[in-house]
Amino acid sequence: MRKCSSILLFGIVLIFLLGLSLPVKAQLLMQLPTVAIATVTGTPAGLYITAHLDQEQINVRGGPGTAYPKVGVLLPGQQAPAKGRSQGGLWILIDYPGVPGGMAWVYSPLVDVSPGELPVVEPPPTPTPLYTPTIDPTLAAQFIITTVPTHLPTFTPPPPLALPTFQIPTAGPVAKVPMGLVIIVIASLGIFLGLFSLIRR
Repeated sequence: MRKCSSILLFGIVLIFLLGLSLPVKAQLLMQLPTVAIATVTGTPAGLYITAHLDQEQINVRGGPGTAYPKVGVLLPGQQAPAKGRSQGGLWILIDYPGVPGGMAWVYSPLVDVSPGELPVVEPPPTPTPLYTPTIDPTLAAQFIITTVPTHLPTFTPPPPLALPTFQIPTAGPVAKVPMGLVIIVIASLGIFLGLFSLIRR
């Protein structure tokens, strides 16, 4: 055991001495030439839309109008790259993965658009309805009411209104008594009756 440790110690010292005795070669490092190194820059985000926070959800449609089918929704605050706008600017074309063509339309008053100018995009053709409403002529004929023209009744004027007239009946000739005489007679009679009752008391 002691012999092994002395051999190990001797080997370590020998390696150390050999390392000191070897010549050291200095290598001259040249400066690297300066060249333009391409820097990685991100592509500009471009224009984008942000759904209003006061909306529960915003419908995403296959074209610029409510006649087009719904293909998805945007949640409040959700963003999407904007690619164009409709002729009147009421609808905006956005990137919407998962639908045919990868693009769909949103109603512009429900979203905020980042500053910039969106190009006008030609809308897709208007979809044909799944069914064409038709009216059964037999059923419709039951609700058609033809009115028979009737003549208005002829106007007959009412009989003339008879106003009654009152006539004061006249008796025979009445003698005219002056009113002053009637008053004097009544007053005299009153005085006479008053004196008579006073005397009898």
